[in-house]
Formats: sequence, C-alpha cells, structure tokens
Amino acid sequence: MCPESSRYHKGMSAATALDGFLDPLGRCLDAESARRVVELRVAPPVQQRIDTLAERANDGVLTSDEAAEYEALINAADFISILKIKARQQLPPICM
Repeated sequence: MCPESSRYHKGMSAATALDGFLDPLGRCLDAESARRVVELRVAPPVQQRIDTLAERANDGVLTSDEAAEYEALINAADFISILKIKARQQLPPICM
C-alpha cells in the first residue's frame, strides 16, 4: 500500500477525509457556480427541524429514528460547509 493511501486508513478523521474528497470538486467550480454554492442557505423548515432535534438531543430524549435523522442532517451540514469553503477558495478576493 502506498503511503498516500495508507493515511486514509489510519487516524484520519471523517472531516479530513471529506475535505480531501471535496477538494477536487471545489476546483471544478467556475466563478458563478462557486458564488452560488457560497450563498446556499438552509431552508427555514429544515433549520427548524435541526433546531428541534438539537434541543431534544441536548435534553436526552431523542428516539433512535430521530437520532439517525439528526446525524444525517449534521453530516449533510458538514458536507455543505466544507463544500462552501472549497467554493470560496475559487472566488477572487474581495478588495475593500
């Protein structure tokens, strides 16, 4: 096994692996696509559901189905956050 691929098997966090996975995708974005990704916002009903699940998680009363839903939503948010960082890196710097 080559050293590059072995780092994906030992001690790499999911966030680090996801970052490496999304890096090539970020480089594929043109300026308009990158700007649109950066401007993505969570729909209010989805954010309300995340907030409700977060509160239930903090109170320790999530059902197993809710816990799975909450985890999926958090994973999706992490994915989008890293993609937004990659998209922002493709945009020219803003001069003020």
